[in-house]
Amino acid sequence: MNQSNRFKSLVLLAYACLTGTVHAQERKAPAYPLITHNTYFSIWSNTDQLNNSTTTHWTGAEHSLLGLINVDGKIYRFLGKEQTSYKTILSASDEASYNVNYTENKPAGDWTSLKYNTAGWKSGQAPIGDDEKSVKTLWKSDDIWVRRTFNLNNIAGINELLLKLNHDDNVEVFLNGTSVYEKKGWTSSFQYFPINKSALKAGQNVIAIHLANTAGGRFLDFGLADKLKDNAAQILLAEQKNVEVNATQTVYNFAAGKVDLQLTFTSPLLLNDLRLLSRPVSYVTYKVNANDGKNHAVKVFLGASSDIAVYQPSQAVTTQKYATAKLSVLKTGTVEQPVLQKGADDMRIDWGYFYVAAPKTAGAVQFITKGSEAANAFKKGSVSSTASKGHSLSLNTIIPFGTVGKNAVERFVELGYDERFSVQYFNTDLRPWWNNSGKATIEGELTDAFNEYQSVTQKCNAFDKEVYADALRSGGKEYAYLCVLAYRQSIAAHTLVKSPAGETLWLSKENNSGGFINTVDVTYPSAPLYLLYNPELMQGMLNGIFHFSESGKYPHPWAAHDLGTYPKANGQTYGEPMPVEESGNMIILCAAIAKAEGNAGYAKKHWQTLTTWVDYLTKEGLDPKSQLCTDDFAGHLARNANLSVKAIVAIACYAQMAETLGETQTAKKYRAIAEGMVPEWIKMADAGDHYALTFDNKDTWSQKYNLVWDKVLGLNLFPQKVYDTETRYYLTKINKFGLPLDSRKSYTKNDWIAWTATFAPQKDQFEALIRPLYVHALETLSRVPLNDFYDSKTGIRENFKARSVVGGFYMKILADKLNAK
Repeated sequence: MNQSNRFKSLVLLAYACLTGTVHAQERKAPAYPLITHNTYFSIWSNTDQLNNSTTTHWTGAEHSLLGLINVDGKIYRFLGKEQTSYKTILSASDEASYNVNYTENKPAGDWTSLKYNTAGWKSGQAPIGDDEKSVKTLWKSDDIWVRRTFNLNNIAGINELLLKLNHDDNVEVFLNGTSVYEKKGWTSSFQYFPINKSALKAGQNVIAIHLANTAGGRFLDFGLADKLKDNAAQILLAEQKNVEVNATQTVYNFAAGKVDLQLTFTSPLLLNDLRLLSRPVSYVTYKVNANDGKNHAVKVFLGASSDIAVYQPSQAVTTQKYATAKLSVLKTGTVEQPVLQKGADDMRIDWGYFYVAAPKTAGAVQFITKGSEAANAFKKGSVSSTASKGHSLSLNTIIPFGTVGKNAVERFVELGYDERFSVQYFNTDLRPWWNNSGKATIEGELTDAFNEYQSVTQKCNAFDKEVYADALRSGGKEYAYLCVLAYRQSIAAHTLVKSPAGETLWLSKENNSGGFINTVDVTYPSAPLYLLYNPELMQGMLNGIFHFSESGKYPHPWAAHDLGTYPKANGQTYGEPMPVEESGNMIILCAAIAKAEGNAGYAKKHWQTLTTWVDYLTKEGLDPKSQLCTDDFAGHLARNANLSVKAIVAIACYAQMAETLGETQTAKKYRAIAEGMVPEWIKMADAGDHYALTFDNKDTWSQKYNLVWDKVLGLNLFPQKVYDTETRYYLTKINKFGLPLDSRKSYTKNDWIAWTATFAPQKDQFEALIRPLYVHALETLSRVPLNDFYDSKTGIRENFKARSVVGGFYMKILADKLNAK
């Protein structure tokens, strides 16, 4: 078989591995971005029908937006769901303290029964766990058995019995000796699970729980609740016709009886306009017209939950209704306002204030109720505020459209968030970029957003088309879809601030993978998006790491992993360094900035530090000792061929920057070092029809995604044979949802696949590697903001969601742009 026919056969084989094809379908995304500004102000819909579920924060906590439309007296729900109301039967610790009996030794006998004798067990206050800051009773062993007795009389009055549970990790729950719930895994907040109330008895009852720790933390808190009946059945559902996700906007179309409603969520994240990018205001736009040629009376309701401004729903909030010259405004925030006091991965902001603003010209009516009362108030025509302080309140806005005919009528509402302070940077609290002076106000931002509504939405429309066209030209429709889906998600995992020295800081949060701030090996895969549309932001992702080293706070001859745990950037909190990984990343990204900007001025500012790092790589990079790389979930690895590629490429990048700076001898020296390493790498990694995962085991393989910079930056280090050989081999390994990361397991990273695809020599090879990512986005069972780490066979999430690394999807566009130069 000649080489051409053999290649075609391999491509066909790769496609055959993708079981089934994707036909036209309703689903457009695993989760739909609605409000996307930063890691705190981030609201998503996790179902294809917008009115099938409550909207959530990216962590999964409810951040409810409720949308209703009244058409000639008939009410239809188009956004979110009515808030579920619970009545406490047995308090968890967020409502009242309680004690349990427990033992860490496996009990004999029927320890789940009501009459069991707990002599010898200990007594302690809930919650139980291993974090001394958040629990009342410490538990650090592998297993714990817990019993809680309580009295109950009115069982018949319970509508639907729910177990209220927060556990880490594997749990078995018994009610009066009957098994009622079991799960392997953990939760990170209270979840409600239906259980049969027939297990209850009048009088004394007991809940018995066995909790087993297999990894990570330990935690237990629980109670019982009654799910109250709601009025949902009395409200009609608007029919969703379609949804379209664009770079800055998500657009839904509904039929609500005799009118059509177009609903647009716009977060104007234009990367080339830092003033607009940092303004924490999104638009919710309604466009209504009759679909039967007649006139109809229409008004639209938006209920926004105060939970958007809390870490846990148990936190009390205050609310306020007021007006500015042009806007009617509702405001809410926690009573305690613990500014920058908490730092964690699975965390929502509980300081600052959330705002709903409507133009006075629209004749908006605003009022505040309990969340459970909001829909009923609109249904009854009540517009009186019935709450100002409490829990899970609803900020309600009614926009009257008057009489609507065949011509569309457009109105909008603004949602905004004032964090007051965004991050702590080496013990200095920093305000958000838009208020760096401390003299700006959120009312000013809301007013500017109102005044600029037309121009901003026009800019967003134009930019959305530009992004799609760029991606379509580089990679085709399926690739363009992925880029559009990734745009807002990547940006919304950052915050924009200015350092005390006046430098731009574009700081990421490592969402759902540790919660670290400004992680270098998260910056690295995210980089293509920012190199493309604003290299100043790329610098803002590196500035803090340089400061950490150059201030002497990080004294090692390699780059740090991170600057802390979000939102506190006071120094690395990850457990150990990744010397080759992070040093290579920083050098490569500085070279990419130089290429994008046409000069190496940024690198020159940090030349001494870059020189220290490159000298470390020349000594340790070719054949790395056992250490972690960015794929740290796979564990330590010695003699990692892909990590070696990173070191070699980084050394050549340093030489390229030296050449640009006129440092000719330095450039020759380091270029020679990099060139000398390449044949050694080929010899050590060569496994015949592919190159190995590790130099000492030729029966392994891995994606060599770090090679992509050799092509993108025009380094011309590795011979074409390496790319041809690797790509052909990859085509034989593709599973339905993607090419595995390496030979150890079937899991993969879609950001790395996008990089690997970018250096594929042929267009059809690129498409064969990219298409499974498209299939994954449309078919994965993991309905979360785009997940980058999953099983390539099942498509199910291994971990990670809502991370900035999907900015790496833009690598092909970046490669085309830089090579065109």
